[in-house]
Amino acid sequence: MAVIHHTTLRPTKLELLAAWLPSRPWYSGGDEPELSKAGGFRLDDPRGEVGIEFLVVNDASGARPATYLVPLTYRGAPLDGAGHALVGTMEHGVLGRRWVYDGCHDPVWAAQFTALVEGRVQAQDQDTSDLPDREVTRSRTGDGPVPTVVGSPPADDPSGTELHAPHGASLRLYRVLHPVPDVASALPPEAAGHVAGSWRLPDGTRARGLFAVLRTGPRSR
Repeated sequence: MAVIHHTTLRPTKLELLAAWLPSRPWYSGGDEPELSKAGGFRLDDPRGEVGIEFLVVNDASGARPATYLVPLTYRGAPLDGAGHALVGTMEHGVLGRRWVYDGCHDPVWAAQFTALVEGRVQAQDQDTSDLPDREVTRSRTGDGPVPTVVGSPPADDPSGTELHAPHGASLRLYRVLHPVPDVASALPPEAAGHVAGSWRLPDGTRARGLFAVLRTGPRSR
């Protein structure tokens, strides 16, 4: 179980993201993001060494508001071979220096997110220790384990990140979030699993949409 420390962070998570987001191919805002926290959740690392958080942020800097899903991992030492995925470093008031990575490049994140899709672990509240987040839902169809994406090089494009697994399977992470009236109706025909959740829009209302989709065959066009 992850312990949530309510302490100081320098720089803050939003400050780190404001410097990093403009370098992403799926970012559509201005040169200086205007970010606000919109939601998110956490996953536990069974070994208790890596923090795993999914941040949802609203950005008001572009021609129209946008909402981004950003999975992050927090480590007490650099992750070997992942310098290209480093979002930045921060000073944590309790834990000291933390190296913050784009979670899609972290094998601990990949393993635990796969476990979430399978239903072996449960999403946790973003701000409270040992409290499940019931707004995060998932599904899995078919038998057998979810094809592993651990070690798969993520590929970014203008709408998200694709993580490939053996035998044509893939996990699609939606970086740009869009509300949908019914999550089930928004799933592509080849979907074999999904993760969905809720967030807060800039006007204060709640929205819900897809966070990720698992596909076990070729993607439809």
